[in-house]
Amino acid sequence: MDQGTKNIVNFPSESEEDVLSVILRSGARDMLGRAIQEEVASYLEERQEFKDGQGRRQVVRNGYLPERMLQTPLGEVPVKQPRIRDRRPEPEREKFESKILPPYLRKTRSLEELLPWLYLKGISTGGFNEALQALLGPEARGLSASTITRLKAGWEDEQKDWAHRSLSSKQYVYIWADGVYFNIRLADPGNKRQCILVLMGATPEGKKELIAVTDGYRESEQSWKEMLLDLRARGLRFDPKLAIADGALGFWAAVKKVWPATQDQRCWVHKTANVLNRLPKSIQAKAKGMLHDIWMAETRKVAEEAFLLFVETFAAKYPAAVECLEKDRDALLRFYDFPAEHWRHLRTTNPIESTFATVRLRTNKTKGSGSRAACLAMVFKLAQSAEKRWRTLNGSKLVANVIEGVIFIDGIRKKAA
Repeated sequence: MDQGTKNIVNFPSESEEDVLSVILRSGARDMLGRAIQEEVASYLEERQEFKDGQGRRQVVRNGYLPERMLQTPLGEVPVKQPRIRDRRPEPEREKFESKILPPYLRKTRSLEELLPWLYLKGISTGGFNEALQALLGPEARGLSASTITRLKAGWEDEQKDWAHRSLSSKQYVYIWADGVYFNIRLADPGNKRQCILVLMGATPEGKKELIAVTDGYRESEQSWKEMLLDLRARGLRFDPKLAIADGALGFWAAVKKVWPATQDQRCWVHKTANVLNRLPKSIQAKAKGMLHDIWMAETRKVAEEAFLLFVETFAAKYPAAVECLEKDRDALLRFYDFPAEHWRHLRTTNPIESTFATVRLRTNKTKGSGSRAACLAMVFKLAQSAEKRWRTLNGSKLVANVIEGVIFIDGIRKKAA
C-alpha cells in the first residue's frame, strides 16, 4: 500500500447504510415477534386446565390482531400480535393484554422519552420534524411540530396531577432545597423572572426522589412555607432529620416554623462562591484551597482548626469574606453529626444544580419560556427524567440508624456505654 492511500477510511455508502437499517429493523421485528409469541404461549400454558365438558380447552389462540406500525429509534417496525379467545362464561372470562405490546402503543418508551429531551435540549417546535427524521428516518410520521405542542400541553396536566398526589406513605430523612430562576418571554414587563422552588429528598432506603416543584415568588419565606405546608397537608407527617440548602433566609425561616425538628446544613458550593466573591482574584485560588481543607477534614476538630486558620489569614484585610463564612459556622459543619458515608451527599445541593443546567440551556436557546405554566411544566418534566439517574446514598443501610436517632460523632456511630 502506498503512502498516499494507506490512511483512507472507507465509509459505507448511503445505499449500504439503508441496507443496514433494513437488517436492523428486520432483526428487531423478529425478536419482538418471538417475545410476543413466548408471552402468549406462557399465558395459554397457565390456563390449559380450563376445559369444557368435552375436554376442549377454553382459552385458545384465534388468529392475529390487525398489523400495526411501531415507531422505534430504528424506524418503523411492523408488528402482529396473536389474538386470544376465552370461551369461559362471562364472570370467569379474562381479557389478554400483552405487557410487551400494550394496546394502542405506537411509539416505544425510549422514543417517548426522546421527545421531551430533544425539546429540552433546545430543538425548536418547528425543527422537530427534521430532527426526528434524521434520527428515525423518513418513516417518522406523526412526530411533527403539532406532536410536541400536544406533548407540552400534556406535561402541564401531568405536573398538576403530580403536584396533588398523596404523600401519606412517604418519609424523607434528608431533603435538598433550591430556588431556580428563569426568564419568561410572554410575561408582564415587570414580572419577567420566574423562581421555581425545587425540593428533593432521600427515602429510608437511601433513594433520592423529587418531592416538589412549584412556582414561587422569589425565594420568600411565604413561598417556601406554602410549599412545606402543602406537603404536610398531603400526608408528609415526619420532619426530615437534615435539610441542605444555600443561605436563602426565606427557606430556613419557613423550615423552623413547619419542621422545627429539622437540622440545617449549608451548601458548601454556594458558600465557597459567596466567600470568593468577596476576595480579589489574585488570592481566590489560595482561599478556595483553604476552604476545601475545612469541609474535607476527617473530623470536626481538624475542620475547626482549618476554619480558624482561614479566619486568621484573611480577617484583617478581607473582613467581609470572613464574616460571610463565620456567620454559618455551625450549619456548615453539621454533616459531622451524620454517617461519614453520607457526607458527600450532604455538603452540597449539587443534585439540584446539575439537574437544572439542562433547563437553563433550553431557556437560553429559546430566550426564555413562553409562559410561567409552560416553564413550570418543562422544569418538572426534566427533573422527573433526571430522577431516574440520581445516585442512591452511599451507605444506604445507615439511613435507618439516622431515623432511629443514633448518635454519630465525626461520622462514626457512637458506641454504647
